[in-house]
Amino acid sequence: MDDDEELERIRRQQLESMQRQAMQEQMREEQEKQREAERARRQQILRQILDPSARERLNNVRLVRPDLADNVENQLIQLASMGRINRVLSERDIIDILSKLTENKREPKIERRSK
Repeated sequence: MDDDEELERIRRQQLESMQRQAMQEQMREEQEKQREAERARRQQILRQILDPSARERLNNVRLVRPDLADNVENQLIQLASMGRINRVLSERDIIDILSKLTENKREPKIERRSK
């Protein structure tokens, strides 16, 4: 009987372990679905308030400065949700916003000195 009890205990542990893994995987999938839904919602809002050239400009900025692009997107989405954007923004508007956000930033200069 002792061997049967040990075998049953091992089976129970394996079953519990498999259940935990399944729950963790399900939670990961749910989180990914939520992230994807949030990305889709953000893109929908941006499609409504930005013309194609403005979206392209923002995507180009994202390649170089993803933090800056996220910052601009977040601000635009927030303004749109508050009803403060009442027209479709053009590429020129995005350029103006970007220049205002980066005008105080100094670019580091690297000097090469030959010996």
